Amino acid sequence: MAATREDVMAALARITLPNGTDLAASGLVRALGVDGGAVRFVLEIDPKTAEAMKPVRDAAEAAVAQLPGVTSVSAVMTAHEAKAPPPDLKPRKAAAHQAGPQALPGVATIIAVASGKGGVGKSTVSANLAAALTQQGKRVGLLDADVYGPSQPQMFGVRGRPASPDGKRILPLKGHGVTLMSIGFMLPEGEAVIWRGPMLISALQQMLLQVEWGELDVLLVDLPPGTGDVPMTLAQKSELKGAVIVSTPQDIALDDARKGVTMFNKLNVPVLGVIENMSTHVCSNCGHEEHIFGHGGAVREAAAMGVPVLAEVPLAMGVRTAGDAGEPVVLSAPDSAEAQAFNRAAKALIDAGHV
Repeated sequence: MAATREDVMAALARITLPNGTDLAASGLVRALGVDGGAVRFVLEIDPKTAEAMKPVRDAAEAAVAQLPGVTSVSAVMTAHEAKAPPPDLKPRKAAAHQAGPQALPGVATIIAVASGKGGVGKSTVSANLAAALTQQGKRVGLLDADVYGPSQPQMFGVRGRPASPDGKRILPLKGHGVTLMSIGFMLPEGEAVIWRGPMLISALQQMLLQVEWGELDVLLVDLPPGTGDVPMTLAQKSELKGAVIVSTPQDIALDDARKGVTMFNKLNVPVLGVIENMSTHVCSNCGHEEHIFGHGGAVREAAAMGVPVLAEVPLAMGVRTAGDAGEPVVLSAPDSAEAQAFNRAAKALIDAGHV
């Protein structure tokens, strides 16, 4: 019988930290995922305690590995500076009047990942595309611009507040080789963002322009759904190479995707390609293939727009469980059909000279 999350936490409760607290009660365990016999979790620690925590991590892995049904254990330590001052994300008049698109120092290319509507898996696609490009040798950053629903901290299993040496410059975090920035890093877990447009735009500009991105071949921007303030501001304030549109095959999603394409056309941002997500589902028990959301709709729409189909990603449980566990499926199950689809999308962007 497979172990449960409760079994894993019970095992971790038997591990004692140097301060006498048990590991399960310490609040350090993050992004716990149990997928069959595979267990993954992150230990969010203060970097000053890294050496002292290595034996704790090893003991935690050993304790979980002894649970019935567990076949593999991966525990990753993520260090963050708890005392780092938070970046100031208050609206600034100067930011509102910055003129024209701006290049980001060290960033060769900026590509937006967009969708006309929510629920089509855009953030999952963004995370896996970033991981796939990294696997293919590119230096990749990912900006989670979906301020109201930030997903990338969970997708990459990264927690902690970015440091800000002067309250203005922001030092991004890293996850699986990808440089990351998200409003989710700056908020207590579960807290909602309740901002109106000016605050939203100011925060986006600061996360984009004040982050020390370093040397990147490409910065992917995971946009919120729709055609509102965030995608418009991104197109107006940064030198966008283009946009990748994510859609499912169903008509209602395609209708909204067309609106997204129209917006980018009006903003003079080229559409680099379409990714059809949840294109088909293959039953894990019998192998029957079923087109739950229709079939080929995004492919036909891409042909009508004259843009390439970068990939058709199947609907698979592994994509969901990998994201919940904080490790994109491209990394956790590289031989799966869905991982191969994301890798094809990354290769298509590279082969076309976009990255």
